[in-house]
Parts: sequence; structure tokens; C-alpha cells
Amino acid sequence: MRSRLPDDQDRVWAGSMPQAYERWLAPAMFRPFAVDLARRAARFAPRRLLEIAAGTGVLTRELVTAIPSARVTATDLNAAMVEYGSRRVPLAAWRQADALRLPFDDEQFDLIACQFGVMFFPDRPAAFREMRRVLGPEGKVLFSTWGAVETHGFGAAVTAALGHVFPGDPPTFLTDVPHGYCDLDEVAADLAAGGLECVSATPVTLEGHASSAADIAAGFCTGTPLRAAIEARGEPAACTALVADQMTARFGPGPVTATMTAYVIEARPPARPRPSAAQVEGT
Repeated sequence: MRSRLPDDQDRVWAGSMPQAYERWLAPAMFRPFAVDLARRAARFAPRRLLEIAAGTGVLTRELVTAIPSARVTATDLNAAMVEYGSRRVPLAAWRQADALRLPFDDEQFDLIACQFGVMFFPDRPAAFREMRRVLGPEGKVLFSTWGAVETHGFGAAVTAALGHVFPGDPPTFLTDVPHGYCDLDEVAADLAAGGLECVSATPVTLEGHASSAADIAAGFCTGTPLRAAIEARGEPAACTALVADQMTARFGPGPVTATMTAYVIEARPPARPRPSAAQVEGT
């Protein structure tokens, strides 16, 4: 059984989730990859940069630091994330925006960046078409997507813990959504359907560090859409404590470290064919 929740519920971020996400997950899981992605983005020296699915601004903060000359526009579908992120990273311009219907004119940006957001798009080719529309002809798209859940030490541990806590009906959010877009052939096909060319797909493995396994459990169980799946199955605080116990038994007490693998995808509009000599002479 996949879920007892409506199809869109595993993509909703609301209430206190941004604070929990920022407190427990951002430092351990997302900031290491944000530093890496911002460094890659800086190589393109963009003047106008659009970030999609910016969340609480983990990548945004690194982008405005790594590329101070760029005009950074950060967007997210969820109002709670935009409100929180705009307070955390005021140097960027923040807007609530649907990736499938971007509120920008054509060819407005030199670079589009998205960290761990494409997995949440309900129609990825449509989102890539929108990126293509607002991207200049020489622009680039740079985004990251997690590898399989087995390649993510923290994600694999949470998944195993949920199997113990809910043996008959474990939530499948982590496998289905954050780690559900790791087939690179599928990624390339979706890009092509959206009018973009996949230039490269680079595996990146980094280490995440947290003060305790319980902190990671709290981050996943209260700071992601996994929270709704847990609430549908039991009392949230008690369930989170059980997940924390399972993870502590696995990692031990005290600070924890885990390796995490993701892919960084670079894409661009297809190259325009050069006119032949005959065509040039005929003009």
C-alpha cells in the first residue's frame, strides 16, 4: 500500500515544517550539497539567476555568497517556505511560483538552479519546458536529484526505522519522492521532452553530520511531508520517538555521520544549427 494520503499530500510543506527542516535537516543533509552546487553555478558567471524550489533558502544563501554580482530570484510553490526563506536570505528577491507556470517573461535568465526540487514536480517535462521558456538561448540549467535511498545513509536508516514502527503499512514517501528520480535515462528523456539537452550527470557523494540520530529522525518526521504520512498512522510525537530509538540503535548515541549520494545534472537548450555557406551566400 503506497499511502493513505491524497496524491498531492506528500508534496505539501506547511505549518512548522520549514523551521524543523532548517533546524535538523539543512545543516546535516542539504548545506554540503548547496556549497557544491553554488560553486558549480559560479563557473557560469550568471547575471540573472533563477532558483526554483528554493525551500528555506539553503542553496540561495550559498548562491548570493558565491556569485555576489548576480541578481538572484528565489521561488517556491509553498508560501510558508517563501516567507521563511525571504527572512533568512533577504539579498535574494523571493516570489511564490509554480514551476509548471513560472510568472516570468521569456528568456529572462542566464542560469536556472534547483537543489533537490525536481523530484516534487508533478509533471517534470512541463516544468522543464517552463525552464526552457524563461532561459536565454545560451543559458544553463543546473539541478540535483538524490540517488537511490540505499545510497543515502540517513535516508536508508529512516526507511528501515519506519519499517519497524509501521510493519504492516510503512510510509513510502522517501522512496517514492525524494529518492524516486534517480534513473538518469528517465531524467534525460524528461529533459528532452521539455526541450532541453542533458549535458552531464555527475555523481556527488558527500558526508553529512548531525548531533544525534534523534535529530535526523526529528527532521525527517516533522520537517518533511513524511510528517503527514505519520500523522495518518498514529500519534506523531510517539511515532517520531520510536523512529529515533531505532535510528539511535543503528548509529549509536552522540554525533552521527553518513555518506549521501546525489546527481548534479547540467542541461541547456539544444544548439541552434549554423547556417550553411550556401544559406549565408543567399542572404
